[in-house]
Amino acid sequence: MKKSAILIAALLSAAPILAAPPQGVATEATRAANAKVAASLPIADQTDFENANRGFLARIADDQILNEDGSVAWDARQFDFMQGDAPDTVNPSLWRQGKLNAIHGLFEVVPGIYQIRGYDLAQMTLIAGKTGWIIVDPLTTPAPAKAGLALANETLGERPVVAVIFTHSHGDHFGGVAGVASTEAIQAGKIQVIAPHGFLAEAIGESVVAGTAMNRRVQYQFGTALPVGITGHVGGGLGQKLSSGNVALIPPTRSISKTGETLTIDGISFDFMDAGETEAPAELVFYLPEYKALHTAEVATRTFHNVLTPRGALVRDTLKWSKVIDAMLAKYGAKSDVMLASHHWPTWGSANVGTALKNQRGIYRYVHDQTMRQANQGATMDEIAENIGEPDFARTDFGVRDYYGTLNHNSKAVYQRYFGWWDAVPANYHALPPVEASKKYVAAMGGADKALIVGQKAFDAGDYRWAATVFNHLVFADPASQAARSWLASTYEQLGFQAEAGTWRNIYLVGAKELREGNNVRDSISTANEKVLGSIPAVDLFDAMATRFNPAKMQGDGGIIRFWFPDRKEAVTIDLGKSVMFPRGEDYAVTAEGSDTQITISRALFTQLLMRKVTPPELIENKHMIISGNAALMAALFSALDAVNPQFDIVTP
Repeated sequence: MKKSAILIAALLSAAPILAAPPQGVATEATRAANAKVAASLPIADQTDFENANRGFLARIADDQILNEDGSVAWDARQFDFMQGDAPDTVNPSLWRQGKLNAIHGLFEVVPGIYQIRGYDLAQMTLIAGKTGWIIVDPLTTPAPAKAGLALANETLGERPVVAVIFTHSHGDHFGGVAGVASTEAIQAGKIQVIAPHGFLAEAIGESVVAGTAMNRRVQYQFGTALPVGITGHVGGGLGQKLSSGNVALIPPTRSISKTGETLTIDGISFDFMDAGETEAPAELVFYLPEYKALHTAEVATRTFHNVLTPRGALVRDTLKWSKVIDAMLAKYGAKSDVMLASHHWPTWGSANVGTALKNQRGIYRYVHDQTMRQANQGATMDEIAENIGEPDFARTDFGVRDYYGTLNHNSKAVYQRYFGWWDAVPANYHALPPVEASKKYVAAMGGADKALIVGQKAFDAGDYRWAATVFNHLVFADPASQAARSWLASTYEQLGFQAEAGTWRNIYLVGAKELREGNNVRDSISTANEKVLGSIPAVDLFDAMATRFNPAKMQGDGGIIRFWFPDRKEAVTIDLGKSVMFPRGEDYAVTAEGSDTQITISRALFTQLLMRKVTPPELIENKHMIISGNAALMAALFSALDAVNPQFDIVTP
């Protein structure tokens, strides 16, 4: 009997008794963390709210802006809940930023310069030229840009669009161009499209070559699938959220040189300064002498930006970034009565402009210098991020706080730019892949049941980063474990509720959502659509295709395939081998006589073929695609391309 009692006691002690994890509520640890933030910052300061409302003229009458297919591009009512003090489930500093970004309508910056704000992640600027509108950064998708232009015309008087300026190569600044300018008007020379040098190549690189993975990561960074509300999406820091719809890409008709230049556009003088390799690889800022107005694009806004954006990008140069801002300060600061950007709200007054630029310059220089100071003393990337601190002015200037980029994340990016991904610790140089490592970690903790107890104890203590590590190992060791998934989701939720950065909150809450509900989201923004693909030079399109080439699927020895697109007078040859698909543009294209297979097709139909709207047999039967030579080679090429998987798993293996 005694032995039986001992055995039962032993079994009971080995079996974890775990309560269900909390969901949708802030724990005591989270409430305390958020209260500490509220007490440490001048949350009640109204200066930003006064600036964000200054110059208000009108709002778009309809609550919803619709795409051509009837789907909702933007709902102006969605952030109406953001009133009063922050709830326990939102960082008070982020709540304040969200309320500011949610202010929407048409605003006068100064007479002659206007902004459409609060209908997308970015803002659209309209400058009144002598005969028409000069539009700067026409948002992410066409519908909000079109509705914003209509509001300006209705409120300020009808004007044609005479020029569009893309300040840089990110989609939220050019994707809505079809809403304000037609391809026909641009081709007829009625509308200029001006962009920084290298714009098209960089826009293509982000939208197409890496577009599939970036779009999936965008869902995390911007929380595109999160419900809006106090336990969900409350803003992205840089703006509230991306609008929904199809992104367009129209090549510029004029590029601004690397040295900058002065142009007169519809009677308005623009002094352009190159700002490439800062916030974007291709970027410009400009000064308008007539208005004493400085437009800083996305180089200086009302947040600390990402040095390495979570969606993915090349690591940005914080040292150069700080120096470009310093050049703006030196050249334009004292003579600028107003500073505006393509996100957030303007800053008025020369002294205020100078302070804002000085602090923006300072935050990028701070993260650069303090990262390198510690790195040169032997600190690793993660150690630096833990000890990066913050500059003194970040305690009073909300415009440099961690709403989009963070000092923690950006210090890691600076480290990566100089040293790469390796922290110089030998054990990390060739570490085990996640699934294999997780299984070994769980086993080392005594098995899944004991690991769950370790994780729960960390959760109960408010040690959410350690809890996330433990529960993540459990999920990767056994993705079917509902207990592990539930606890990891609740851990991510608390991390999200505490985050000051909108990006961090979104990442954690999307992770929690997918752990609970599964990976079943349909992307709300399409960058790989006909308009985008049709605007890309043929060789760049084939470079993107080459990233889908899978040697394991390649049949035969390969050969030379020549594509000819008569409507665009473009030729591309593919040197197809067993392991590599190498495209060549017209400069080095092989002649038809030197190729094994010749394919003639229009670019428009080839785009439809890539979009799977037509099939090769249909095109061949209708003589819309003519194949000469070895037709089997073309079949081998397309058979070796992986299908695109836009919804690959992230929080599970």
